[in-house]
Order: sequence, then C-alpha cells, then structure tokens
Amino acid sequence: MTQPTPPGQQGQPYGYQQPQQPYGQPGYGHPQQPHPPQQPYAAFPQQNGYQQPHMVPAPPAPARDNVGLGLAVALVTALVAAGVYGAVIGATEHEIGWAAVGVGFLVGLAAGKTGGRNPVLGVIAAALSLGAVYLGQLIGAAAVIADKFNMSFTDIFVDHFDVLQKAWKEEADAMTFVFFAIAAVAAFGSAKRAAQ
Repeated sequence: MTQPTPPGQQGQPYGYQQPQQPYGQPGYGHPQQPHPPQQPYAAFPQQNGYQQPHMVPAPPAPARDNVGLGLAVALVTALVAAGVYGAVIGATEHEIGWAAVGVGFLVGLAAGKTGGRNPVLGVIAAALSLGAVYLGQLIGAAAVIADKFNMSFTDIFVDHFDVLQKAWKEEADAMTFVFFAIAAVAAFGSAKRAAQ
C-alpha cells in the first residue's frame, strides 16, 4: 500500500523538500549557463552581405583652446563691461573699485572659458580690461558732464571726444590708476583660473 502524497508534490516521497538555491546559482532544474562576453558593434563580422551597424558618434566637445574665439568673446565682454562701468560712474559720479574689479573679472573669465589655457589670453585679457576701465571712465565722465550742462551724451562723447579725454587727464589721480591695476590683475587671475 502506498502513502498518499500531498497536493503539489506529486511524484516525490512524502516529507521531501526541494533544496532552496539563491537566485542565479545553479540548482535543481536550473543549470547556470555562462553568458558570452558582450562586444561592441565593430567587433561583429559581416555575414551574407549584411553591413555591420554604425555607432552614433559622440557630440563634439565645447570649443576650448581656441585663442581667436577667446579673444573675440573677451573683446565683446570688455565693451559691454565698459558700458556698465560707465553707467555706474555716471549714476554715482564716483569711480568705484569693486566695479573695476568686476570689469577685469568678467573679461578674464570670458577669455579663459572660451579660449582655453594659452597663457597669452591672460595678458590680452588684462590689456582689454585696462581699455574697458578707461572707456568706462570716459563714458561715466561724458554722462556726468551731459547731466550738469544739460547736453546730449552723444554730442559730448562723439563730437567733443578730444575735450572729454583732456578733462579725464586733468581729473585723473592716483586712485584712477589703482583701479586700472586692480582690473588688470583681476582679469589675468580670472582668465588663468577659468582655463583650468
């Protein structure tokens, strides 16, 4: 006489328990098969005239180490910064040191980020920041004169530029040249840091 087997374990002796195996380990009814190594598309051979698929190329890296582009961006930044600096001087009627630092920092940052590690960029950024501070001071002086004498800014800056430069030379003092130095140092340092 045979013993009845519980449901779900047909064909196994009563009391038998199937051994438990961790997932992925070879065990009862599940032998582990080794997987073939995966290879890139280029490693597949051409068969029956079938062209092997081409992988999509990566997008190009952003423009770096391009001295010409760095100089162009630094020049545009210097012109914009000069306008902002001149507006600050015109509004406050004072030269402000942190604004000169900002001019130099922005010009150097633009040169270093787009131009890369070429050491010439730091020197040119410093020179451009000197020009930007000078232009900004002229713009500020023209704005102050136009406001005091109820004249057009364009008339003073364009038609009487020589008089404006002469007035700037007479008003320039030691602090004026300190602002030039601050802007140049800030431009050189920020260009070097931005290129790293």
